[in-house]
Amino acid sequence: MIENGIGGANTRTGLVFEGRTDLRSFLSLQKGYECTENPRKWVDVTYNGEHVASIFKKYAFYRFLDYRKVEYKKIVSKKLLPDDAIYVVVNNTFFVIECKFQRTPGSVDEKLQTCDFKKKQYRKLVSQLNMEVEYIYLLNDWFKKPEYKDVLDYIISVGCSYYFEYIPLSRLGLPMPD
Repeated sequence: MIENGIGGANTRTGLVFEGRTDLRSFLSLQKGYECTENPRKWVDVTYNGEHVASIFKKYAFYRFLDYRKVEYKKIVSKKLLPDDAIYVVVNNTFFVIECKFQRTPGSVDEKLQTCDFKKKQYRKLVSQLNMEVEYIYLLNDWFKKPEYKDVLDYIISVGCSYYFEYIPLSRLGLPMPD
């Protein structure tokens, strides 16, 4: 992967989302995709003119909940601010994507152990909307070190997932451009 690069391809899975960019930037560059900020300040995603998803970064997720009349203050005691999140229409799933990049040991180590709690909090927040929730870490190669084996196993054991350097569009259920 190129330092500070964007976009990418993988011969087995097709297009991928690289961790050095956000979903909106990546999808905007793909054939057939268009990303437009709506008046409510989140991003609507269309593919060949059909609405396929909505993207939420940080506070945009709470504008969406307000719009859908979900009183989040009555559901959780503290806001969770997703790095990137996308609601994919076809599978009725809200994907929370947390990007974690390390070059030296640090506090991210413990943050990886919070996915179960956060996924449950997001589930509570969208339960009134009957959406599924998936929680995915996008990690750099730093986390391939042997000392992360236990935490990576834990992530899987609690129903969350992780990818190194990219997430295939197919994992999210998004259409694959020709």
